[in-house]
Amino acid sequence: MPSDPRLVALATPGHLSFSTNLPFAQDLEQAGGRVVRQATGHLVFYRSDGRRFLATDPEGNPLHECEWGTDAAGDGVLLRARLRLDWGQWVGLKPSGMVNETSLNLAGKPGWQRLTADDLRAMAAQALRVPMEEVRFFYRDEDFLIEPTGRATIRQRKDALYVLQDGDFERARFMSCMGVMNWPSIDFLPVVELFKSLLPGTGSAVFELIRGLYDDQNDGGSTSRPLRYRGIPTYPSEAAFRLFSSFFTPQAAGGSDSFTLFMNPERSSRVVWLPAATMPIRYFDQRTGACLNFQGGLLHRATVASDSSGLSYVSPKGRRFVPCDRRAEISEGHVVLKDRNHETTLAVTLPQGSLEQSGVPVAMSPVDWRSVFVQGVPPILPADAYGAVLLYPEDDSEIGECAAQPFVADYLQDLGEQDREIGAVLSQARRVLIDNGDAVIANCITFDRPRDYTVLVRYPAFAQKQAQQLWSICAELQRWDWLSHIRFISDEGPYDREAPHSYDVVYHWASYDRGDLPAGLAERLKGISRVLREGGHAFVIGPAQLGQHGASHGLHILWEELVEQLPTFRMHRTILPKARLREGVTLFHMRKG
Repeated sequence: MPSDPRLVALATPGHLSFSTNLPFAQDLEQAGGRVVRQATGHLVFYRSDGRRFLATDPEGNPLHECEWGTDAAGDGVLLRARLRLDWGQWVGLKPSGMVNETSLNLAGKPGWQRLTADDLRAMAAQALRVPMEEVRFFYRDEDFLIEPTGRATIRQRKDALYVLQDGDFERARFMSCMGVMNWPSIDFLPVVELFKSLLPGTGSAVFELIRGLYDDQNDGGSTSRPLRYRGIPTYPSEAAFRLFSSFFTPQAAGGSDSFTLFMNPERSSRVVWLPAATMPIRYFDQRTGACLNFQGGLLHRATVASDSSGLSYVSPKGRRFVPCDRRAEISEGHVVLKDRNHETTLAVTLPQGSLEQSGVPVAMSPVDWRSVFVQGVPPILPADAYGAVLLYPEDDSEIGECAAQPFVADYLQDLGEQDREIGAVLSQARRVLIDNGDAVIANCITFDRPRDYTVLVRYPAFAQKQAQQLWSICAELQRWDWLSHIRFISDEGPYDREAPHSYDVVYHWASYDRGDLPAGLAERLKGISRVLREGGHAFVIGPAQLGQHGASHGLHILWEELVEQLPTFRMHRTILPKARLREGVTLFHMRKG
C-alpha cells in the first residue's frame, strides 16, 4: 500500500467507482485534476472545471465521491455521488433519482386551453397550502405537460438516496429522498423524508457533501450565500435543527429565537443559515476499523465498524445521560471508549489540536439496555446491527414483513390516544405479549405505568435496535423500573412455554414465510387464545382469511381493517405513490369470550 495519502486516495480499489473518475487514478495531472490539502489535512481532488470528484481524510480514506456531467444546455450537473458512512457502508445519492407523476383531466374546466404552467403551479400551491414561490422553486416549466386532449401531467422530482450494497450502484436499494437540489450551486438546505429509513450517519454524510460543495462554490467570494430550509411540505424537527447547526449557523431576524422559529412549519424558512466556523471532521483508522468525528478539536463521536451493537460512542459533554452508557473521551492522548464498566483504548493517532476531555461527570444508568434480553443478546453481525433500518421500495414491489409493521403499530398508537375504548384496553392491561413485531416494539409499549411486557423475538437486529430505543425512553423519563418489566425471549415454541390465560393484550403479526394455509392460521389463533385471558384483547395482523378461524377458538372479531386503508399507509403513499403491501393483509381487533 503506497504511503503517500494522494496515492492511497486514488489507487486503492473501491475509492473511485465512477468511470469518469478512473482516469484520475492513472495520472491526476495528465487527466486535468488537482488536489488541495485543507488546514485539517483532509484532501479534496478537483477536475479541470473546478468541481470536486473525491474528498478524503488526511490518510487518503474516502469520504465521498462525485460523478459530474452536463445537461442539454451544456451546464455542469451532478449525476451521482457516493457517501461513506462512519462504519464503512456506502450510500448513494442520485439527483432527481425519484420522479412521481400526477395526472389531471382538465378537459371539463372552462378555458383549459389557455392554462399555463403558472396556472398549474397556483393550483398546486392551493392544494398543498404552500406559497406560490415554493412551488415555483421546486417545479420547473418542463415538469408540467398539458396535452391537446386536456390531460395534464405534473412531474415531481426528488433527489434519491440509496444503500449501495456492494459500494456501487450495481445493487442499490432505495432508502430515502429529499427536495431536489441545485448541486452545482447550493441555494437551500433540505430535510430528508422517510428519515427513519436512514442508515446511521447518513444525514451527517449528506451535509458533509453539501457543506463541501457550498464551500467550493463560495470560495473567493467576499460573502457566503445565505441559505434557508425549503421543502414541500416542510418537515422541521429538533433533529434537523441539530444537524443543520453542526454545519451552518442559524440567524433569526429581530432577535427571535432561531429554534422556535425553525420549528414552526410555516415560518421555518425565515431562519437564515450561514457557514459555521467549525464543522464535523471525520478521520478513519484502517487498523482499528474506527471512525473519529471531531468538531472544534473535541471528539464528538467514535464508531467501530466491528461493533455488534450498531451504536457509536459519543462525548458526554453537555448531556444529562450518555446514550446506552457508551461514552468516548480523550484521556492522556488516547481515545478511551467506555461501554458501562467495559473500557477500551483505541490505538489511533489523534489529529493535531485534539483536546483532552476526560472526567466529564455523567452518571452511568442503573440498568443496562441489554438486560431486556432474558437469554442474552443473540449473535448479530455488525453490518446487520448498523443496517437495522426499514427500507421501502420506490416502485410497486411488495413491502417486506418488518417494513409493513409500523403502519399498524403507529395506527394503534394513535388510536389509543384518540379512541376512549382502545385507550382503556391498553392502559388497563397489566401483562402484554408482543409477537413478531420486532421493528415496532417501542410503539406497542405504553409508558404510563409499569406493566409486564413479553416480546417474542424473530429478527434480532431489529429487536436490538428497539431495546436501545426503550432504554432511551426510560432514560428520558427517568423510570428505570419500567425497563425491568420488559423481557425479550426467542420466538421458538413461544405459546407452549407461556402459562394459559396470562395476558391481557396480545399483538401478533403473522409471519409471511409461515404460509396462509388454513391449518397454520387456525394454529396461530389457537395459540393466541390459549395465552389470552377471558375478556382479553388481541390485535392480529395477517391475511384476510385469518379472521374466519377465530370464532372456533373463542376469539370474536370486534372490527377489521385492511392495512392499505389505514391513514398511516395512505400518508406513506404521499411520499411513495406506488407503495404496495402484501395483498389482503388485515388488522383484526379480537376479544376472547
